[in-house]
Amino acid sequence: MIITDNLRQTSLEAHPCLIQRPFSVLSTPNSLGRYSSSCEADDEQSSDEDSMGPEEYDSRDNQLPIHQDEENRCTSRKELIGWYIYNFAAEVFVICGAGSYLPVVLEQLARENGVLLSDNSTSCGSSSSDPSEICIVHLLGISINTASFAMYTFSIGVLFQTILVVSISSAADHGNSRKRLLLIFAYSGAITTMLFLFMIPKLYFMAAILAIFSNTFSGASFVMLNSLLPLLVRNHPKVLYHKIQSQLEGEEIPSSASPLLAQVSVTETMPIRNKILGELELSTQISSLGAGAGYCAALFVQCASIAVILVMGSSTFSLKMVLFLIGCWWAAFTIPAGYLLRTRQGLPFNSRDTRANIHDTGWLSNFADAWSLLWRRFKMIFQSRDISLFLLAWFFLSDAMATVSGTAILYAKTTLRMKPEAIGLINVIVTVTGIIGAFSWSLISRFFGLKPNQIILLCICLFEFIPLYGLSGFLPIVESWGVIGLQQPWEMYLLGFVYGFVIGGLTSYCRSLFGELIPPGSEASFFALYAITDKGSSAFGPAIVGTIIDKYGDIRPAFWFLALLIGVPGPLIWLLDVNRGKKKVENYQNF
Repeated sequence: MIITDNLRQTSLEAHPCLIQRPFSVLSTPNSLGRYSSSCEADDEQSSDEDSMGPEEYDSRDNQLPIHQDEENRCTSRKELIGWYIYNFAAEVFVICGAGSYLPVVLEQLARENGVLLSDNSTSCGSSSSDPSEICIVHLLGISINTASFAMYTFSIGVLFQTILVVSISSAADHGNSRKRLLLIFAYSGAITTMLFLFMIPKLYFMAAILAIFSNTFSGASFVMLNSLLPLLVRNHPKVLYHKIQSQLEGEEIPSSASPLLAQVSVTETMPIRNKILGELELSTQISSLGAGAGYCAALFVQCASIAVILVMGSSTFSLKMVLFLIGCWWAAFTIPAGYLLRTRQGLPFNSRDTRANIHDTGWLSNFADAWSLLWRRFKMIFQSRDISLFLLAWFFLSDAMATVSGTAILYAKTTLRMKPEAIGLINVIVTVTGIIGAFSWSLISRFFGLKPNQIILLCICLFEFIPLYGLSGFLPIVESWGVIGLQQPWEMYLLGFVYGFVIGGLTSYCRSLFGELIPPGSEASFFALYAITDKGSSAFGPAIVGTIIDKYGDIRPAFWFLALLIGVPGPLIWLLDVNRGKKKVENYQNF
């Protein structure tokens, strides 16, 4: 008993967050022989019903620090709701905006300002032009197919996004700028999306600029949001409870500066391994709920968008009105998200006073630090086999997700000549199946006992079905049938079902899996790398597809490239080992 009491006392003294508050008249002794106040330890004065840990665990008194320079208040239910709400707000732009109507609006504005490729003189906007004919626009002395105009726009956008997210990653990891930057990017993206309402065909180049900025701000805001996920998991009451229980039961656990996944020795026991898998499961659960919330919002907005198009008619103005409503949705639901999310403190600036760094030397020094940090992160990645494998796989996989979406929308509009409301119905199907996928893949994982990387591999195999199905239309026997191989509009609905179900799993599992490989205190800088090819736009895929369209005058040959793009990540994910990668980055925590 004396040994147990000493162990308990040592575990409490070892963690500075375990500070006993002054006793109040409402204080009562708990099972550890200490007193718990009726007030929450967090700044929200949450009720006991807001606790997310086991009933016997009082999360108010047992907060364990992850890093001495980080703000490590226990994750509250309100904070998690705020995280979910921003997914609810911003995923609407990713799914309905960038993934659906934005490519159509860009193509339509360019078409109304372009000429027919056949004679290079007849305006595509004239009543005599055939909607099925290829149109081009002359931009900076270059003739560009209007179908590839949106693809080039997205490629340029991801370059701007890369510069931005890398430049602000240092400021996000150091100090308390994550929440503030998230809100700045969110409202900036929402405003640029709403400005599409005022675009006319003669300003199609300005519309492309707005698309670049809206995609850039969307990606940057998700970098800030995703960088909060590891912190929410590390400070979750369930995680803190199990760490304290491990100490009280005499298990060896990592120091207070340990990463999310505990360091596991060669002689690790099964309970410790179960604890590691439990934290990964919690991260995946939170990520899946966020993705599900975003898909639910996108489903509602997608249905509302179809109603707007039906009421106002299939015109360019109705599509611009839909983008305006998407921007309004994004801005409106960012308000409660900003209210509920906490301002969590990051690491201090090295060898400099944080306040002086921000107010005296300005943001330029932060940008310089960010690019210097990027090089150090790359060196760390090269030394970590598993982070390298994941980021390389994610480079191709996220590129494939974005490129398949944009290519499918343009194929439906230009080749199958589907109307905007029909395209909107495709995205409704994608959204519904995305919701199903976001919640069902975790059930599939538990039922069959599959690891996260195995779920990702299964998603990749299903994803590969989409371009292979389109390529089957090249077979003479299939072409003679006049159906299958994307020869009929209704086939797009079938592929939309597959795409949505796959993306619902990939978005949640990839995000949570990568979060497990990140050393604490470097969330924003690592998620900046993660976001380079994330969320609706990539640098290489759309540009290559646009080049193929310009060369062959048809979108179908691009399916060969998409099949390759989807297949490459499979072997890389197969070789991934999360526990090995986690132990490797622990050695470079302060790198």
